Amino acid sequence: MTAFDAAQHPHRRFNPLTREWVLVSPHRTQRPWHGQVEKHAAEERPQYDPGCYLCPGNIRAGGARNPSYSSVFVFDNDFATLLPGTPAPVATPPDALFRAEAEPGICRVVCFSPRHDLTLAEMDVEAIRAVVDCWVEQYSELNRVPWMGYVQIFENRGAMMGCSNPHPHGQIWASASVPNEVAKESAAQGDYFREHGRTLLADYLAAEEKSGERMVAANEHFAALVPYWAVWPFETMVVARRPAAALPELSDEERGGLAAILKELTTRYDNLFEISFPYSMGFHQRPAQGTGEGWHLHMHFHPPLLRSATVRKFLVGYEMLAMPQRDITPEAAAARLRALPSLHYRQRTPEGEP
Repeated sequence: MTAFDAAQHPHRRFNPLTREWVLVSPHRTQRPWHGQVEKHAAEERPQYDPGCYLCPGNIRAGGARNPSYSSVFVFDNDFATLLPGTPAPVATPPDALFRAEAEPGICRVVCFSPRHDLTLAEMDVEAIRAVVDCWVEQYSELNRVPWMGYVQIFENRGAMMGCSNPHPHGQIWASASVPNEVAKESAAQGDYFREHGRTLLADYLAAEEKSGERMVAANEHFAALVPYWAVWPFETMVVARRPAAALPELSDEERGGLAAILKELTTRYDNLFEISFPYSMGFHQRPAQGTGEGWHLHMHFHPPLLRSATVRKFLVGYEMLAMPQRDITPEAAAARLRALPSLHYRQRTPEGEP
């Protein structure tokens, strides 16, 4: 009988954060591709765009004018998905087949920089640190709202991920309830902590660093890796070395470490196919009104690209109806990202030097 080889044979892997499985089919990397091929978006953008509703001094889509901001700028979303004054629907019994509950919330936009032509990958660490400080302040402020359940900080980067404006920005959706993915992670981390007296991600990170197979980058305070159970081809997770439960618990030095690891990881993403790499990323941290037992601050990066800048991964068919599936093994993806230079490709000379 042929011995099992995870790099060659189909198998499934367990995600302890959600307690769900993912199918890995590494042999499928050999198949030809005749599916959809994405178009390249224009890479060159001006530092200021008079038609951009996020640039300093411009009028937004909702009619308000932006101030002439020079660093990070936050405002309430003009077309918010969640609203603070949402009325409650007619009460229904908990066992009813047709249930609805009020979901009040607050939605904000965070402009990372006044410059229209930048991304996190092309901002310097000091500028990214200002964004980190803003995220801390926003989480702390929204966490104090009495009815708040969870503060989700995230960024959709690139038109491929539904981003309608290329100006560097992210969003915050703060909701009265705890969202599905966070609730699953909260239950898993709480159970693990009560059983072992340590956080799940502290033990997981220690095991990953001992192995080294899926590590991408690291500094004194944070590590970036491709999770063993990753779904997206070049999915990564950024994990705090110290098991802080939420952003406000980070020290000054740890905030700097977070900015530095974000710079390095997003630069490696751009260098992979030498484009402004698309992704959805966000923090998972202690729910606003929860105890935070077992919670360990981390970020998820979910990029859609598969083989090149123009071929993406689709979650369809089996993935939608059964379970997620991936072709490239997490180990192969990590090796490719790890081997890339940490200097952004736009900053390299033709000879490859700064």
